[in-house]
Amino acid sequence: MKSAREEQARLLELQGIDIEIARLDYRARTLPVLEKLEQAERGRDAHKDLAIAGGAERSDVEGELRRAESDVEQVVGRIEKDQKLIDSGTVSAKDLENLLGELKSLGRRKEELEEVELEVMVRLEEINGRISEHSSERDRFESEANQLATERDKALAEIDSARRSLLADRQEIEREINKELLDLYLKIKESSGGVAAAKLENGQCLGCHLQINAVEVTRIKALPEDEVVRCDECRRILVRV
Repeated sequence: MKSAREEQARLLELQGIDIEIARLDYRARTLPVLEKLEQAERGRDAHKDLAIAGGAERSDVEGELRRAESDVEQVVGRIEKDQKLIDSGTVSAKDLENLLGELKSLGRRKEELEEVELEVMVRLEEINGRISEHSSERDRFESEANQLATERDKALAEIDSARRSLLADRQEIEREINKELLDLYLKIKESSGGVAAAKLENGQCLGCHLQINAVEVTRIKALPEDEVVRCDECRRILVRV
């Protein structure tokens, strides 16, 4: 392939820009704020899930509390009913004895049910405390994530601005390189980790950093300036400067 020496030299400028673009892309992917943001979002989501789980648990315990309160109310109602009968003075001695025995039994039952009710209330209070704590942590992580997202967006906007500027310069250089050489450059770039053109300096390819043997160097030097040369080792375009 033939291409003017100036066009080949422009490949190095194009390569330099492509390397800078690759660096910007890498920087955009590895911004420290991204990891911090991910951690904040994980913390927010974890506490959000725990708060939701706590809400479901609270709903179940509130159901238990309603049942416990209902049980106590039923016993209290029965106690009040029996006490009214006793206070009325209309029951026989035998019925009075039975009622007094029942009142004693109902009193014990009421105490047992009130203990159950108290236990459920304590559990409910503990659950509410956990929900409040998880909700607070969720909000804290949410605030942190919002701040980090703003920081990320600012950093990415700066990178994007620099990238657009480089792309504009790249387009200018592309217009100064013939299509055949440019297509070859792009093809090699795709298969060579982003580096398609390198200097030939002191008998060394600066693409793969291997020394070219003296016979090959002599052959290359004898070629016309417009001859496009490629490294035998890495197959990148060698630009003779």
